[in-house]
Amino acid sequence: MKSYHIQYGGGLNGLSLKQHPIPKAGAREVLIKMRANSLSYRDVNILAGNYPLPVKPDVIAVSDGAGEVVATGDGVTRARPGDRVAVNMFPLWLDGPFGWDYAPQIGGSLDGLLTEYAVVHEDAIVPIPDHLTYEEAATLPCAALTAWNALTGGKPLRAGETVLTLGSGSVSLFALQFAKLFGARVIATTSDEVKAQRLKALGASEVINYRQTPEFSKAVRELTQGNGVDQVVEVAGSSMEQSILSTRAGGQVNFIGRMGGESKPVNLTTLFMSAAHIRPIAVGNRSQFIAMNNAIAVNKLKPVIDRVFPFAQAKEAFSYLQTGNYFGKIVITHS
Repeated sequence: MKSYHIQYGGGLNGLSLKQHPIPKAGAREVLIKMRANSLSYRDVNILAGNYPLPVKPDVIAVSDGAGEVVATGDGVTRARPGDRVAVNMFPLWLDGPFGWDYAPQIGGSLDGLLTEYAVVHEDAIVPIPDHLTYEEAATLPCAALTAWNALTGGKPLRAGETVLTLGSGSVSLFALQFAKLFGARVIATTSDEVKAQRLKALGASEVINYRQTPEFSKAVRELTQGNGVDQVVEVAGSSMEQSILSTRAGGQVNFIGRMGGESKPVNLTTLFMSAAHIRPIAVGNRSQFIAMNNAIAVNKLKPVIDRVFPFAQAKEAFSYLQTGNYFGKIVITHS
């Protein structure tokens, strides 16, 4: 079998293809023949040496993947050969709130899934919706689950409420799609008119150009009769103060991470007077993954995919990821 390994902070030159014997599943483990992977912004941070969690040397790359169970070890009850599954990025986090005991993560401190075969504990896998291809299902573990956790894990979003999504990254796109499933109104931001039209096609009611309106919170307030939105999916970090100013009293800012721009200090008076809740998001647990997949299956939701690369062109896929010039997920197929 072949797998792609990455050196933390080594850039594209740190990505290498290696050969190994096919591993065997131990007790309560499953052997998965990987069918597809998708890349996430965390992979850019790992290439650049900016990822906040530990990354082991020469780790097999990538947290996101879907495949077919081809063998099971002793005591496995969650799967059998032939099952189509995805892998949860935090394999120890089964339910409840996040804690540092659950910090080991696929494609970081644990080997990842950009490989022809992978062995994981049965608790790490979830069945994938029947209507999705492996390539579509591979987009779910990081970006989709993060968006789902944001909108359901703190203050569950209700029909008729309003969500602000920032930009057109994968977390924001999934948040837009999920918010529409819940019957919510979505206000989105972007700096590109073509992307603005695509965001509207996905269901955004209004789109604000943040380059033309850097203080986009004023436009958000105007669009909400001065009240502000119920939830913000804050993905950049550098826009945190504008996100807080966009949120109604008692609303929630879901802080995903630092996905672009330089972090800026937030005025404490602004934070206090907003009466908003700030909730950091660490992807999601297995129970949330299952709930999300059930919602995706019932509604026949389809992830947005920008481009699919063959396994042999994984380095080209990483290079494309680094450009930032995409709309939807970047997928690597093994077929």
